[in-house]
Amino acid sequence: MSFKEADIRELNLNPVVTIADEWMLLSAGNEQNGYNTMTVSWGHMGAIWGKGRPTVVAYVRPQRYTKEFMDREEYFTLSVFDEEYKRQLAYLGSHSGRDGDKIKETGLSPVFEDSTFYFGEAKMVFVCRKLYQAPLKEEGFVDKSLIEENYPQKDYHEMYIGEIVKVLVRE
Repeated sequence: MSFKEADIRELNLNPVVTIADEWMLLSAGNEQNGYNTMTVSWGHMGAIWGKGRPTVVAYVRPQRYTKEFMDREEYFTLSVFDEEYKRQLAYLGSHSGRDGDKIKETGLSPVFEDSTFYFGEAKMVFVCRKLYQAPLKEEGFVDKSLIEENYPQKDYHEMYIGEIVKVLVRE
């Protein structure tokens, strides 16, 4: 499948639907040094830090294998898929790349480009440059019920803010 570059300001998408309902694959790494991916359904899209800089915020738990790649690499991608790929995304979200080649198991095709990778089957890809990284902290929760609901093991997510440097859409 081929992609064309799109202007993010001209995209017609609802970030809540794209992130929460369609899900995405968060990917980091490269062919030379290794790579991994995981399914995400939490995140944010918007703008921060002057000139309407388009950004995404991704969250990764400390025990996820993908976190090693997110910490190491300057770039990461978010690949958005059509509904027909939900089974593959569910598999990638429930299996660890530490235990084997989970990407190969799904039949999806990694495309290595721009110091990172994304998937050839995606309908849209956000290529992001990491700007900021910090852990969520227990003392930051105003609504303490969120801790019980989401963090019974106290494994708070790491937050990554990435500048969207390129958007690719399937032709």
